[in-house]
Amino acid sequence: MGSKRASDTRLACRRCDQCGIRTGVKSDDDDVCVLQCSLCGKEYPFYKSQREDRQLRAMEEKSDMPSACNTYDTIIVGGGPGGLSAGIYALRAAMKTILIEKGAPGGQMAINKGIENYPGFIDINGFELSERFLKHAKSYGLEILQEEAIAIEPGIEFHSVRLANGKTLKAYSIILSPGGISRTLGVPGEIENLGRGVSYCATCDGFFFTGKPVAVVGGGDTALEEALYLSKIASEVHLIHRRKEFRAGRIVQQRINMEPKIKVISNAVVTNIISDGNGVSSIVVKNGEGAESELHVEGIFIFVGFAPNRKLVPAGAKMSEGGFVLTDERCESSIPGIFVIGDLRQKYANQIVVAASDGCISALAAARCVEMRKAGFTNCKLAA
Repeated sequence: MGSKRASDTRLACRRCDQCGIRTGVKSDDDDVCVLQCSLCGKEYPFYKSQREDRQLRAMEEKSDMPSACNTYDTIIVGGGPGGLSAGIYALRAAMKTILIEKGAPGGQMAINKGIENYPGFIDINGFELSERFLKHAKSYGLEILQEEAIAIEPGIEFHSVRLANGKTLKAYSIILSPGGISRTLGVPGEIENLGRGVSYCATCDGFFFTGKPVAVVGGGDTALEEALYLSKIASEVHLIHRRKEFRAGRIVQQRINMEPKIKVISNAVVTNIISDGNGVSSIVVKNGEGAESELHVEGIFIFVGFAPNRKLVPAGAKMSEGGFVLTDERCESSIPGIFVIGDLRQKYANQIVVAASDGCISALAAARCVEMRKAGFTNCKLAA
């Protein structure tokens, strides 16, 4: 066997001819490298000479190749449902994988009080579902680094992820899943009263408004679900939406109509958030005819959507006018080897189940991409 083949077998893995699953290194010595399929157990021995092995080790020591401990097949940035799903499928594909998440795993899913539209669960707490995702990923040995990623730097052979602690990790592929950030109303008093009556998470802050009047702004599923949650805590809930009809599902709308503590104010917007020095005391609401009125509330919960968290998107990645990354059907961006999933990717719907499927697709595509890049092809789109 030539030296090129010997180095390929020692440094990389291949696919099992029997079941299509990537195989991992079972043993590696001076004479033979044995790969074994993690699913069916089939073994693939590759014989090599000691001379070839010595030459390979000498090349590794002299090269500028990043140290093995900081080099991965794929790096997943973001630990929401998309990132955790990608971790599961990446490890099933026998890739050396690390997931970077600066906060708690689960992302926005973890702070959702109740999830009723994820297949297999009629009703489950978002934190519990996040824990199930995490437990599943850890069962495969997913390495999770609780650190902030500050930059993605594309490269010819490796892509790099720079961390806030000054370290840099390198990988053949990157799966970017940073999610989104809450949109603001952009009205006076909003930023000034953040944490003093202004909130973007009813599950997090609802307790502080027990027995008090509050307002919820928004017309999607999240806004209505959070209004229902707050109706169990607050004295009354004013649900304010700028349009005449809600965008939320019919079932949630029916529950809103059946809840006596929720008062719907449609075709109206909030123009000002007023404080009495201790926190929010009232808000100014303008109706469709332009008339304004002051409404006494002690808390306002804002759910007007999410903006894509695009600060890590490297230059050169194609994006939509709305700031979402454009990808192909494999979730690969215009930069080969960089995949984008979840709320950052341009698509029809943003749902937990969609993010999870993005994670699956991107990991399977990344596995093929890694094989191509290890074989010397810089453009893994050739594997499509």
